[in-house]
Parts: sequence; C-alpha cells; structure tokens
Amino acid sequence: MACTSTRPSPGSPLDLDRPRAIPEDASPRERELLAENARLRRIAAALMERVESAGVAGAAPYAAFEHAVLLAEQVRERTEALQQTLAELHAAKAEAEAANLSKTRFLAAVSHDLMQPLNAARLFTSALEEHELPAASTRLVGHVGRSLTDVEALLGTLVDISRLDAGVLEPDIAPFPVARLLDVLAEEFRQMAAARGLALHYVGSEAVIASDLALLARVVRNFLTNAIRYTEHGRILLGCRRRPGGLEILVGDTGPGIPEAQREAIFQEFQRLGERRDAEDRGLGLGLAIVDRIAGILDHPLRLASVPGRGSLFAVRVPYGRLPASPARGPASAPAWEGDILAGMRVWVVDDDPEICEGMAALLAGWGCGVRTATCLADLEVQAKEERAEVLLVDYHLGEGDPDGLAVAARLRERQPGLEVVVITANHDASIKSLTRQLGYGCLLKPVKPLRLRMQLVGLRGEGSG
Repeated sequence: MACTSTRPSPGSPLDLDRPRAIPEDASPRERELLAENARLRRIAAALMERVESAGVAGAAPYAAFEHAVLLAEQVRERTEALQQTLAELHAAKAEAEAANLSKTRFLAAVSHDLMQPLNAARLFTSALEEHELPAASTRLVGHVGRSLTDVEALLGTLVDISRLDAGVLEPDIAPFPVARLLDVLAEEFRQMAAARGLALHYVGSEAVIASDLALLARVVRNFLTNAIRYTEHGRILLGCRRRPGGLEILVGDTGPGIPEAQREAIFQEFQRLGERRDAEDRGLGLGLAIVDRIAGILDHPLRLASVPGRGSLFAVRVPYGRLPASPARGPASAPAWEGDILAGMRVWVVDDDPEICEGMAALLAGWGCGVRTATCLADLEVQAKEERAEVLLVDYHLGEGDPDGLAVAARLRERQPGLEVVVITANHDASIKSLTRQLGYGCLLKPVKPLRLRMQLVGLRGEGSG
C-alpha cells in the first residue's frame, strides 16, 4: 500500500526536521541565508504537522490534495470549453449582425430603385386628378392612387422596421413649427376620413417643437391611419395640448376602443387592432411597432387612453424648441389651398429619371407653373441659357458620374443667387437632411406627396412675395 503521509522521508530534499549545518568558512551573507532557510523549514514543518493533526483519523491528506488537483483540472477544462462557446457565440452574433446589416443595405437599395417608378406613378396619377375627367375615369384614377398609396405604405414599413432593427436610423433633431407637420397631415387625412364617412376635426397650434420631422410624421401618420381604419362612424380628432414637459400631439377617435389586456400587445410586431379584416385593411400589423421604436429613438413618451365602446386616444409628447434668430427658409403653412396661387411660378426640375421629369412637369403645369426639366446639369444649362427660375427641384442621387443634387444646386445658385432649392431624395439618412437644412434648402422624401410639394412651393412663393 502506498504511503500517503505528508511527512517527507529521511534524507529527502524536503526533510524539514534536519537543519543543515553551517560551514565554518561560510560568509556572513551565506550564514544569513542558511539561518533564514532553517526558519522557513521550521514553519513548513509546523504547517505539515497542522495538516496531519487536522485530518480525520484514517484519512489520506495526499488523497485530498489529489482530489483538489482533479477539481482544478476540471475547472480549467470547463473554463476552456466555456471560453470556446463564448467565442463561437460572438462569432455567430457578428455573422448575424453582418447579415442583418446586409439585409438592411439590400432593402435600402431596392427601396431606392422601387421608389423611382413609384414616384413617377404617383406624379402621373396626381396630374390626372388635376384634370376634368369622366366619372368612370375619375373612379379608376382614384383606385390607382389608393393602390399606389398601399404599395408605398407597405414598402416604407418593411424598410423602416429593417432600419430600426439594424440600428442604422439616426434622427435629425431640429426645431420647427408644429403646424409645418400637422397642417399637411390634416389636409391629407381629412380627404381620407371623408371618403369613409368620417369627420376630421383639426385644432392647430403655433408651438415650436424640436424633433426629426420625417420620423415624427411617421408616428402621427400611423396614429391617424389606425384611427380612420378602425372607426366606422363618428369623427377623428387631431390636435395638440401644452404640457410642462413638452407639446403633446394627440389623435383621438370614436372607434371601438381597446381592452386593457391588449394595450401592450398592439405595440408588438404583427399585432392587429380589433378584428377588422375588410378588403381595404391591408396593413401588416407593424404600424404601432414602428411607432414604439421611433418614439424610443427620439425619446418621445407615448400615451394611450381608451374606453371600450367609446374610442381611443394616442398621444406623443415632443419637447419644445426654439427657432434661430434668422431661420433658414423652409416650408410654411399654406395661406390658401385653392386658386391659382402658384400660377406663373417658374420651376426647374433636375432628375436622372425621364419619367419622373415628365410626371413632375405634368403635375406642376396643372398648378399653373412654368416648368423646365432636365436629366442632368449640363442638359439644363443648354436648355435654360439665359432663363431664370424661382425654384429648383433637384434629385439628390443623379446619374453615375454626374454631380449630386447639392453640387448642382450650388452651381445654379452661383449663376442665380436668389434661386430657392428643394432637394428630393429616397435616402432617409439624417446627414442629408441636416446638410440641406444648414444650406437653407427644403427637403422632400420619395415618393413625393403632391400635397406636401404644393405646400412647400406655396410657402416659398409666400416668402418671395414677402
């Protein structure tokens, strides 16, 4: 049987009980070291004695030592396995993030390509609506317009949710009058509400807020869309309420209301309000999920109040803002929506898509504008020669090898310093919107909503006449 005693055998290097003799010719330093060595041996011997005396009768101290070594080895192996697993998880996460980013870039590229023909189609249908058509043709044009609106909403929803999930959407916070946002939405949704037999009551406000106009518009537009979709009779309310922590933009309805148990679920993906499933209800159930994500990015608190059977109220609170002393020119509230307020306005349009140029020319001509279109800067300079214009509508992304829209605008403003500029783009990057604002330009996103374009032009003409 193997000896398991902790006591070293006599004569071994670990013989702690037999101190080494000090040679007579040892130097003082050697004597000091040998004395220290003897002291350490006595301490080690005492510790060994303590270990043996503390052990249970019949136990093997070295067995406990071996067991401890085995446990340490197991801990080491499991630590290495855990580290390997963590490394694999990090690699898998990086791969998933790369795939998600690739998907986002793909959707952004596809959306840009799809927005071009969609933008042209919207311009053509809007131009048709400006003409007097037979009743049957008017109905067909209306159906086409609604179908294009559905396509735009579905495509925009998919791109938005992808960009939000990928974390690549950066807000462009700037101060602006809340009327700049709500006046357009009120006019747009008043017509939609009337088509469903509902009345939209709008209470305007002169407050100035600080937010990303495009993202905030998406929030309020989703509120209004849901209110109209699920309200069968009664009215819709769009208005504002001043709060100590900011301006509360609210949308109320006289719909069926939302039970308490569903008020959190409706902000999740693919959750639908109520049980409505008619032919016009083509949403994906992502509207409020997008609202929740955008509100989180903007740090704008949401509020929901509802009474089943009586209606619901959705609200978002936006911090107050302050306009600069000399604000850059931009869209303002339209003093009038009818009449020939745009008659005679001279507009240049630069877009590398000939169909968009044609559609824009048809729409603007219907408003009484004088239009000159071109697919690039050189083409416009050849056509315009000594002509002058009041407004330039320019696409940000022009043909490959050509300068972008901002460079085109800078070149034309050197020739005509007073030229107003509106940049049109399918790119939602905050940097582009921020740069256009710093330059004093307007900015519209594709597909261009004719009502917003008209409001922008009316605002620019009002500023020019002022």
